[in-house]
Amino acid sequence: MTLPRVAKAVVFDMDGLLFDTESVYRDAMIATARDLGLEMPPELFLRLVGLPWIANVPMLREHYGPDFDPESFRAEATRRFHLVADAGIGLKAGVIEILDALDDLGLPRAIAISSMHHTVEHHLGQHGLIDRFHAVVANGDYARGKPAPDPYLTAAARLGIASEDCLAVEDSHSGVRAAHAAGMMTVMVPDLLDPTEEMRTLCVRIAGDLHEVRALIEAQR
Repeated sequence: MTLPRVAKAVVFDMDGLLFDTESVYRDAMIATARDLGLEMPPELFLRLVGLPWIANVPMLREHYGPDFDPESFRAEATRRFHLVADAGIGLKAGVIEILDALDDLGLPRAIAISSMHHTVEHHLGQHGLIDRFHAVVANGDYARGKPAPDPYLTAAARLGIASEDCLAVEDSHSGVRAAHAAGMMTVMVPDLLDPTEEMRTLCVRIAGDLHEVRALIEAQR
């Protein structure tokens, strides 16, 4: 299978796609909830994946009740996350290889995420990857977060490439919805979330890893 159009740029999500961070976030949230005498069911965490924090808050309050303090919860879960992340976050399979291939093909690339800029800089900096991306679009750079198309539209604009000529690579359902709404060719590389029938409809490909995405891009040349 080939892409429906030649990709002139690639826009990546980050957590769960470039870095093995989603499971670290999950464990930090579960541990924080446990210390508060609460339980975080796996299905609740999976509903939060790929969404900005502002979208997580009502879901957490719906589950835990109106007295739940989301900001205190977030602060403690973030602290626990960084205890692990500061020791080193693992790269997902194929990251370096796909970036090398994009260099060889002369294709610009960006990151479009719901996280803050300092989080992106931390993760990329650990692996010396900051200069491997031509733009980073993070929280604060757009009006509406995923699943709205704003992060991806902003990334395309910063790269100077029409959104329909961009390939978006995502691991979350909300991210796939955002990229598709932006008019981008979208590939899902599942991490914690399995692809649904909706995802198969919105994506041009469900890929096993970034090696498969790289091969898809190289095949168009």
